[in-house]
Amino acid sequence: MTTVPVSEVKSTHDRSARTAAHSHIKGLGLSSDGRATPAAGGFVGQAAAREACGLVVDLVKAKKMSGRAVLLAGGPGTGKTALALAVSQELGTKVPFCPIVGSEIYSAEVKKTEALMENFRRAIGLRVKETKEVYEGEVTELTPEEAENPLGGYGRTISHLLINLKSAKGTKKLRLDPSIYEAIQKERVRLGDVIYIEANTGAVKRVGRSDAYATEFDLEAEEYVPIPKGDVHKKKEIVQDVTLHDLDVANARPQGGQDIMSMMGQLMKPKKTEITEKLRLEINKVVNRYIDQGIADLVPGVLFIDEVHMLDLEAFTFLNRALESPLSPLVILASNRGNTHIRGGENLPPSAHGIPTDLLARLLIIPTHPYGPAEIKSIISTRVTTEKLNISGPAKEKVSALGEKISLRYALQLLAPASVLAEVNGRENKQIEVDDVEECQNLFLDAGRTPFGSGPAPPRLPKEEQELFEKLQKQSTGAFSTPKDIETPTSKPNIRMQINQSPDSSSPTPASPASRSRPQINQSLDSAPEVRFENGKEIKKGEEFHPNMRRGAPPEFEGDVNPKTGEVGGPKNEPLRWGSTGKTGDWSYNGRVTDF
Repeated sequence: MTTVPVSEVKSTHDRSARTAAHSHIKGLGLSSDGRATPAAGGFVGQAAAREACGLVVDLVKAKKMSGRAVLLAGGPGTGKTALALAVSQELGTKVPFCPIVGSEIYSAEVKKTEALMENFRRAIGLRVKETKEVYEGEVTELTPEEAENPLGGYGRTISHLLINLKSAKGTKKLRLDPSIYEAIQKERVRLGDVIYIEANTGAVKRVGRSDAYATEFDLEAEEYVPIPKGDVHKKKEIVQDVTLHDLDVANARPQGGQDIMSMMGQLMKPKKTEITEKLRLEINKVVNRYIDQGIADLVPGVLFIDEVHMLDLEAFTFLNRALESPLSPLVILASNRGNTHIRGGENLPPSAHGIPTDLLARLLIIPTHPYGPAEIKSIISTRVTTEKLNISGPAKEKVSALGEKISLRYALQLLAPASVLAEVNGRENKQIEVDDVEECQNLFLDAGRTPFGSGPAPPRLPKEEQELFEKLQKQSTGAFSTPKDIETPTSKPNIRMQINQSPDSSSPTPASPASRSRPQINQSLDSAPEVRFENGKEIKKGEEFHPNMRRGAPPEFEGDVNPKTGEVGGPKNEPLRWGSTGKTGDWSYNGRVTDF
């Protein structure tokens, strides 16, 4: 008997294959007693910061941390964003977590304080519990009861609706309000349909056709469903999680009518509008009433503001007030600055982390420290496992050394291109070797080796050619100049020809003292005067190699007639003008009559 080959088709859209900068972070990695495990949950090191964040998580779960603020302070690449992400994962999906960057609040449509308040409301959740009474079953009888019209006349109206519903455990006969009869007519309910009716609201929903009628017709575009299990009358507790911002938006833009004018009005509205403070106060009253009645529970979440030093003085002042409001979440700030000026307060003395001192007094500060060599190596190993790469031991040591010498981010960013190079070079099992890492290091520069970086730029030429290039660069005097020979000056200032000067007018011309005292374009410093004045400052010969030179040549002549050539035209500073040769008017360009 021959076997039939069966293979499993794997989906190409696998979300688990996608890796981001913090894909390896699964939590804070704390033990049951709150102690930080050296390497757990994707975290390595930062034991004190992780334990402090664990206490913050416990306080948030106990709803004792709302209205407080925490600052994660440390250098770049020390894990501040990873800590905030781990806090959100420890809290779970039921607790709102709203991450933003300090520069997100600046907009041309909405005030920055409004943007901050929106994010504050996004980080506050409301868990609404509602008990619904539902009648669900197959319709076996549908009889409307008529009565005399109370308004008189010969017409009759529907007074009640008698309906029989059948489930797996029995049947129940219901007497319904006539308003529900209209909903049943809209749903086109008939005998044999499975429906459910909400007792609180009177909403009717047709689920489908009972599967007992599946063989009634050969062709029918119906969805057949089984008869509901259990009793006809059921009670369901429905829990909905919403944020205060969702309630604000729902009430700020209520759904209008279905007419064409209402739809056009909604389309013509601007994309972004501010929510008024009056509306928020009304929603707060409704929320407080629900909380007092036990219908809803308030769930304070976390607002994470990364790069908080990008906020300005007005935003920090608003934060002070928002943190003291009754409805306030836990605010986690992150900054990688030391002592620096506050944005918008450059005339004020520098402040720690770019945050005003009055807000710093309200913060619990959690420091993060740079990673050591062993921790960097462990992080790289974790990242290699997350990205499913194959790397040799010496190559891992090389990448770890780069992370220690340059930065951890630069070392981690070299892993993916190094794996591509390993595949291109034909390595066995795509294993990354030291040569691949070194080739990537030469292809991709770090911040210290860029031409505009803080470190010295590497020479692009051999040593002798580089010295010659720098020597010629020092001898140059401008963008269009030739190098001047320092040892043998040969230039003569009185014999050179002016720019845009005709050969006939090449004889020396008298120039004004102002034009005689400044060097012209293409003029070396040897031909410049011994002393010149610029902006009232005396500059001697050889004091600077790159003077600020004015472009353009002085006018050759002034008046309507060129004294050298006898041509009619205006001065050089007016290149195109209407002149006269005595009888007819002509156009002149640069002092010469031109025939267009």
